[in-house]
Amino acid sequence: MRLFNWALVALTSLASADSNLTHESRNILPSTFKPAQHFRNVNLVRNINLEKSFPRETINVVIENIDNAPQQEYFLPFEQGSIGRVGGLEVKDKKEPERTGFVVDVVEVDPYSTTEYYKITLPTPLPSKQQLTLSITYYALSALTPLPAQIGQTDKQYVLHTFSAYAPSAYTTSKQKTKLKLPTVDVPDATTLPPELNAEGKEDPQKQGTSFTYGPYNELPAGAVQEVSVRYDFTKPLVHGKLLERDVEVSHWGNNVAFEERHWLTNRAATLKNHFSRVTYAQSAYYNPPSSALKELRFPLAVGSADPYFVDDIGNVSTSRFRSNMREANLELKPRYPIFGGWNYSFKVGWNSDLKEFLRRVKGASNTYVLKVPFFEGPKQAEGVEYERVVTRIILPEGAKNIKFSTTITLTSNTTSLHRTFMDTMGRTSLELTALNVVDEFRERDLVVTYEYPFSARFRKPLVIFGGLMAVFAVSWVLGNLDVSIGRKQKSV
Repeated sequence: MRLFNWALVALTSLASADSNLTHESRNILPSTFKPAQHFRNVNLVRNINLEKSFPRETINVVIENIDNAPQQEYFLPFEQGSIGRVGGLEVKDKKEPERTGFVVDVVEVDPYSTTEYYKITLPTPLPSKQQLTLSITYYALSALTPLPAQIGQTDKQYVLHTFSAYAPSAYTTSKQKTKLKLPTVDVPDATTLPPELNAEGKEDPQKQGTSFTYGPYNELPAGAVQEVSVRYDFTKPLVHGKLLERDVEVSHWGNNVAFEERHWLTNRAATLKNHFSRVTYAQSAYYNPPSSALKELRFPLAVGSADPYFVDDIGNVSTSRFRSNMREANLELKPRYPIFGGWNYSFKVGWNSDLKEFLRRVKGASNTYVLKVPFFEGPKQAEGVEYERVVTRIILPEGAKNIKFSTTITLTSNTTSLHRTFMDTMGRTSLELTALNVVDEFRERDLVVTYEYPFSARFRKPLVIFGGLMAVFAVSWVLGNLDVSIGRKQKSV
């Protein structure tokens, strides 16, 4: 199962343009594999941001090629099983952020190995004795654990995050430290390390407000681990999207883009110790204290959006509010019930927008169009939302062809098929894209689709409708003139 999970992550994204890509890696390395020691980490600073329901880690590292020949492949290790929860891994040149060409691959390792790797291919080989500053960013899904696992309906929630005080590295690191950014100063538990480990002889962690620091540490070998944990107040929901399905339907005749998203959410927060009390919940509504329950969802939409709807498994949900003006459009939803820890909620939400806000015709090519829409939208919550799987489907007009696309979100699959709806002849061209381990910080990343829509294809549906009506009239005329009577008709004198 573990092999299957990270094999899915390794499938190729064929679509990213000017971005860091994740390509498929087909070679399976033995469990004894260790990257060659071509590099050394001269200085490394890891920042772990815990202000949302998913940790965001940023590793700024100065790497040096200590080999005699130029080197281009840099490996980043992860513990067994954890690579399947890593999402949004991106690499940039810290000193030149606009520089592109960094390619990220998931390296397949024997399933009995205790370590898994991402392989980072540099844009150009790094010459011997030269240095390069990398900025590596990624997110860890389902990394926070409520502790205690059960709480009262109005109790505070504390979560536990376990990690290594030493940054993951496949190479010797000369100097490093790890910084934590917490959402609160209420931190009842944090693993302390003796001063002997610290390069400055200080006891770790060093605290300054909501910031904790482990290190600096002197030279450490490759694969060094020092497990620590921190438990802190996070009385907010841990919103986890098991699946998000998004449809974007383009209509040239209607000059409209119809958006629909179907969400399957769960709250990973601490479960209720006792039964849910409606009276207690109603009383708390007057002073609105912090809660681990998910009470409302906010959808910032494109300006000009209209005709929103909110439907769950039971039917239409009337507890919604839509505000739209010249500067913004916001859809605020309240689920049918508060979603406490361990509870699930599935619903769909949709809206319409003017096509001219998202579609442009390519100059010099009258039949070529460019569609630019967000890859996904979903709710924008202060505590953040993580998605296990996102499936976006672009439904183009019937007759569209030569489909091309680009996005900066790493994809695991892309397929093109036909989507048949009312009065279609051959069916509409549908582009389906799938991404794994996505967070709501990517909700505004664009998906650009280029396609050709011939002039003749635009009249296919009107001609079909006209032909259908004429066929109905012809059949009606034929049936109206049939003689279905029994016996002979008497001739009139």
